[in-house]
Amino acid sequence: MLNQQLKRFAPPKKIPSLFPGAFTESSIRWLIFNEKINGFSCCVKRIGRKVLIDIDEFESWVSKQTGGGYDKAKHPR
Repeated sequence: MLNQQLKRFAPPKKIPSLFPGAFTESSIRWLIFNEKINGFSCCVKRIGRKVLIDIDEFESWVSKQTGGGYDKAKHPR
């Protein structure tokens, strides 16, 4: 027997209930639509037309985000 941790997956519609107040379904769908640009593709798994989010990868991706590339040196107040 292999001692592997099972992957957790959820459809985009379920993510807001798993992370209440942090994400909306629309924001998750926007991340999926722009996955090649924003690096979110590591979280997206497709089976035919079905789109699922890898919860562990999603949590890791969120923790790596630093605020969207706003450079204070280029945009002083």
